[in-house]
Amino acid sequence: MKLQSLKSKLLLAVFTLVLGSGLLISLLVTHRYSVSLLDNMVNQGQNLSKTLALEATDKILTNDVVALQKLLSDHQSGNNPNVAYLFVVRDGRILAHTFSAGFPMELVDANTPQSDESGNILRIASDTGEQFLDFAWPVLDGQGGTLRIGLSEKPYRLRINRLWLQITAITIVILIAALTVSYLFIRRFTRPLTVLAEAAERIDSGNLDIKIKSTGQDEIGRLTLSFNNMIDRLRNYTQTLEKRAVELDRAQGQTRRSFEIIQKIGTQSTLQDVCSYLIERLKKIVTCSDLVLLITSRNQDSVFVFAAGRLTVLPRAAFESALRIQAKINAISFIDKNDLRASIISEAFPAANRLAVFPVNFENQILGTLLVGCPKMCRCEAKDTEVMGLILQESAGAINRAARHEEDLGLIKSQLEAQSEFNGIVGKDTQMQTIYKLIQDIAPTDATIMIQGESGTGKELVARAIHDHSLRKAAPFIVINCSAYPTTLLESEIFGHEKGSFTGALRQKSGRFEQADGGTVFLDEIGEIQLSAQIKLLRVIQTQKFERLGGEKTLGVNVRIIAATNKDLLEEVKRGSFREDLFYRLNVIPIQMPPLRNRRNDIPLLARHFLHRFAVEQGKEVQDFSSEAMRMLLDYTWPGNVRELENSIEHALVLARGEVIEATDMPSVLKTAKPSPKKIARRTILDNEKKLLQETLEECGWNKKLTAKNLGISRSTLYSKLKKYRILMPTIH
Repeated sequence: MKLQSLKSKLLLAVFTLVLGSGLLISLLVTHRYSVSLLDNMVNQGQNLSKTLALEATDKILTNDVVALQKLLSDHQSGNNPNVAYLFVVRDGRILAHTFSAGFPMELVDANTPQSDESGNILRIASDTGEQFLDFAWPVLDGQGGTLRIGLSEKPYRLRINRLWLQITAITIVILIAALTVSYLFIRRFTRPLTVLAEAAERIDSGNLDIKIKSTGQDEIGRLTLSFNNMIDRLRNYTQTLEKRAVELDRAQGQTRRSFEIIQKIGTQSTLQDVCSYLIERLKKIVTCSDLVLLITSRNQDSVFVFAAGRLTVLPRAAFESALRIQAKINAISFIDKNDLRASIISEAFPAANRLAVFPVNFENQILGTLLVGCPKMCRCEAKDTEVMGLILQESAGAINRAARHEEDLGLIKSQLEAQSEFNGIVGKDTQMQTIYKLIQDIAPTDATIMIQGESGTGKELVARAIHDHSLRKAAPFIVINCSAYPTTLLESEIFGHEKGSFTGALRQKSGRFEQADGGTVFLDEIGEIQLSAQIKLLRVIQTQKFERLGGEKTLGVNVRIIAATNKDLLEEVKRGSFREDLFYRLNVIPIQMPPLRNRRNDIPLLARHFLHRFAVEQGKEVQDFSSEAMRMLLDYTWPGNVRELENSIEHALVLARGEVIEATDMPSVLKTAKPSPKKIARRTILDNEKKLLQETLEECGWNKKLTAKNLGISRSTLYSKLKKYRILMPTIH
């Protein structure tokens, strides 16, 4: 019998009614009986207290303690079994008591008479939990002390428990009889209802093939007939309702997915993320899994193409036939795959015969299109394509925002790249930006330039940039590596020679200066040239005239001189290995190239520049560096500067196996090298001010007006500081 059934509930109600009535009656009876017994004990205790107080008066006054003790003992062992203890206390002293195991002193103060004429009754409990009614009665108006009598409640409680058990037994007998009669009646009454309930459960499980036999014309019979009619009507509508439910569930699911897609797209930040998420979700709606998304740029000349999980930018002309359809707002059309002149389409739709074009329009303007590859047996349903079109239109705003953001990022990136590269020189450090500005300022002039810096810092690139931005850019740019030739051959290389001027001179040869007429001569490693050649070079720089080696005819040229060295030429002048007059003739406009260790912010920029260049040259799909590899590049001191960095990147690219260069691909010198601690040079403000004055004067060609302007001071202040630090303009011979 289930507790949820009507029969069980009715039986439970009968059980509760009978049991509750019995318990209520037993509680009332036992309460009345308990009250009467308690009143009887109180009366008994009061009578006993009065009697004993009178009997003990003469014994207390005569101080007959023995008689008093006997009196108490006789009364405790008398016919009253409720008496638990008796004692008399006077002025805090126990005169007599009936405790055999010793008197409990804490009992003395437990109860006192209310007055000298009336006693007091108090319920107390022992340590074992036994309860007593304690009577405190004054003897002889309190002059003879206090008589204390304790009546135990144990007999009284035993009588109450026996009465409770008797009433409980009677209640159980009545309960059993009531349940038996009720069960027989309820079973007969609830049997038709049970049949109806079981039939309803079968209907709930989907079984409508049920027919219940009517049992009569009473309420149950009429209910059975109505129930059968209801089943017939349900059976007639079941198939229609199931079909409608399936269609509604599908439409609801598509709508829910559509809103989820639209909401999620709005949280994506980049066009790559927007397109990736949109394509993945659309693939779950239609059976055709080859999808390509085209988004036009702001100026309509290029297209963002998302295919195979990658976003690329291609010219609009390759997709004109697909984008032309966008003139029809919300129109879905089909085109031939071969109409699109882009290799990415053939790769994205290998098995498609035609392409379905879904428009993406934003504010009645062409934004892009979704291409879906349709094979011969296309199983896409019309409702799925409608949902796809709805998603595209609702997502157009987010797509437009991401596309314009992508264009803005590309524009900013191109501007940053333009600022970080100048005529093949890569670097965005402030020192490099200053050099770029200096190149633009001095390139249109014919001033002689001295480029100083460590090996590998890009001195030749700077010289070529000066030539390319000069008025001589259409003329030759001749490079002379002064350290590559001995003295005799260097002179022949620079000035040329006549036939027979020395052994091996079998024919006349024109020199590099002669070849560079009208252009620029770049003297690399000028510090390596010998003194004998320095004299001739000085004459050429001053007069633009020279004679070939072994020749007598004086030749005139029009060339611009750019020199470079990795040495400190001032120190070379002091040692006498370099002519002072040649130094000042070459050092008209000095350019100091910073070593790579002093512009570490350019290391990632240079590393990625070389990586992309070598990746294209070697045909490898390497995109970037791992964080550990980049850390190695930043921690290294780069004694070989940019040239060493370039060689290291080429080394790592050759060894790379994935799309990212790992630390294991780096040269061994980078793996074992430890970053050198930074040394803090001891400098003073005066030293820095003097150095700043000298550097600015050299950069401005000792033009004091320009120097004062660049330093932000007046000319008078500049002259006073030059006098203070004894800075004199160098003598030019």
